[in-house]
Amino acid sequence: MEYIRQTIGSDKLIGIFDVPQTLRNRKVEVIILPAENDDGKTKGKACRIGCYPELPELPDSFFDPLPEEDLQAWGL
Repeated sequence: MEYIRQTIGSDKLIGIFDVPQTLRNRKVEVIILPAENDDGKTKGKACRIGCYPELPELPDSFFDPLPEEDLQAWGL
């Protein structure tokens, strides 16, 4: 999967995103990943959080600690 990862000044994002006050005038990391429709075709525009009217319930196991291998993969 192709993606873009870049560190830029948050001032370049104002007008594109609602940049929280705590992130303004700071360097931020931006990661852009493709979004896909159910049919596998790439969308032209990503959906914002909260755009899904009904999300499935998360199982209780979702909140279990990650295995050590996963934590290391994330650099934690």
